[in-house]
Amino acid sequence: MIITVASFKGGVGKTTTAVHIASYLQTKAPTLLVDGDLNRSALEWAKFGKLPFKVVDERQAVRFARDFQHIVIDTGARPNQEDLKTLVDGCDLLVIPTTPDALALSALKLTIKALNDLGASSYRILLTMIAPKPNRDGEEARLALTEVNLPVFSKGISRLVAFQKAALSGVIVSQINDPRSRQAWLEYEEIGKELPV
Repeated sequence: MIITVASFKGGVGKTTTAVHIASYLQTKAPTLLVDGDLNRSALEWAKFGKLPFKVVDERQAVRFARDFQHIVIDTGARPNQEDLKTLVDGCDLLVIPTTPDALALSALKLTIKALNDLGASSYRILLTMIAPKPNRDGEEARLALTEVNLPVFSKGISRLVAFQKAALSGVIVSQINDPRSRQAWLEYEEIGKELPV
């Protein structure tokens, strides 16, 4: 299975999502994470060699892909129409992370329009960096997306410092000594259960 993580806006947790989806899939079968972002954020995360799956540069993907049952692709932000078509045609599911703020949701509208123009249907929106209650932005964004019949993961990802600590340490969030690390991992586990594995 090939899962691609893409967004028209940076800073929405795209690499964090790719890393943790790959980690979840690794618990099911050998998984490869392909870093296709110019920032090489996933490779930077992996530089300590502590991730439970292999991470390679997109230029090495063909060489390694045959050895893995699942592939997760972390793409660059703001793909153009041609790139988006290639991404959609080359994966089983396109995961689109977005924060529940107005700017990110505006960028999401552009992504959805581009996907609709391509006739794409195998995509799902993931709300990320959701602020804790009493803030209701996450709930309101989910409601707005579902009211217009957009495919949204039933759970979202909270805004937690544990994710930043995990990236800086080169591990997945469940391996961080933080009181919220378990919650953070369980949220991505819930997302993993909704993948078409």
